[in-house]
Formats: sequence, structure tokens, C-alpha cells
Amino acid sequence: MKLLEISEAKEPAKSILEATKDKMGAIPNMFRIMANNPSLLVAYTKADETFRNDSGFTSQEQEVILLSVAVYNKCTYCVAAHSFIAKNQSHVSIEVLEALRNQNDLPDSKLDALSKFAISVAKERGYPTDTAIKEFENAGYKDEHIAGVITGVGMKTMSNYMNHIAETEVDTMFAEFNWEN
Repeated sequence: MKLLEISEAKEPAKSILEATKDKMGAIPNMFRIMANNPSLLVAYTKADETFRNDSGFTSQEQEVILLSVAVYNKCTYCVAAHSFIAKNQSHVSIEVLEALRNQNDLPDSKLDALSKFAISVAKERGYPTDTAIKEFENAGYKDEHIAGVITGVGMKTMSNYMNHIAETEVDTMFAEFNWEN
């Protein structure tokens, strides 16, 4: 799929690309791919905005959800991008980050329950296992968090599938976190 330039994008994708460039100084390849259909870019960025602001999770928990799903879905682009975000913006510990990327148990039991629940939601297509639900609830998560995980899974499903089909190249800014599935 074509990586669109700002000038090639239709509204409202064009405005999103411009705002992203202003904020980040660059436009991630995934956004340039998603801009081929404004509905996808709008849906993804809106889901990301509400997930970041209204999900009831800390920034570290958000990255645990997003990375867990990206690793489960084997999305090399999103694993690299969210590893960068986890380390540089959300301050996820290197131990947790490496455990997520290597599909190991997390050293923090609450984050481990969160990761396993997010993976179970994705793997079981909305029918998480009783064990995953029980561990999630025992870790202190509530109904609002179940709905928040679904938002994160939906958001990552959109981006992971698009990146699979487009074979999106990992941006230079995320390259130190390249990941092989």
C-alpha cells in the first residue's frame, strides 16, 4: 500500500497528518498507510485519544495492554512503536518491556494479570477464559477496566491488521525496538 504524503490525503485524514507532523515532527508510516482511507485513520486516532484519556488505566498499564495485543497479533510495526512509547513516554521498566516482547510472565503480578486478560480477549475473540477474568478481577480491576481493555484490543486490531496487509516498514524513530515474531 502507498505511504501517502499530506498533499495526497483527503480530509479529514489530511488534517490528522498535519497535526501529527506538527506534534511529532514526523508522520509515522502507519498513519501514512491508514490515510489511504480516512475512516480508518479517524477511527484509530479517536480510539487512541479516548483510550489514553478515558480508559481508567495508567500510561504504563495502557502500554501493557497495547504491547500484549501487538505481540499476540505478531505486528512487528506496533511492537516496535509501542516499545518506544513504553520506554520513552510511559516509563515501563525494562524488565516488564522485555517480558512483554518475549511473551514471558511479567515481574509485576497486577500487570501480568492485565496482560493475560488482554491477550485472552484477543485470542478468544471476546470470550476471555474464566481464569483470565478471575486473575484480572483479583488484581483489582473492575468493569470499567474490562471495557477499557476492549477499547485497546479493538484499537490494536485495526492497526495490527492494517500493518500486516501493508507490510508497514518500521520508522527510523522506532528502529531500536525492531522485533521479530
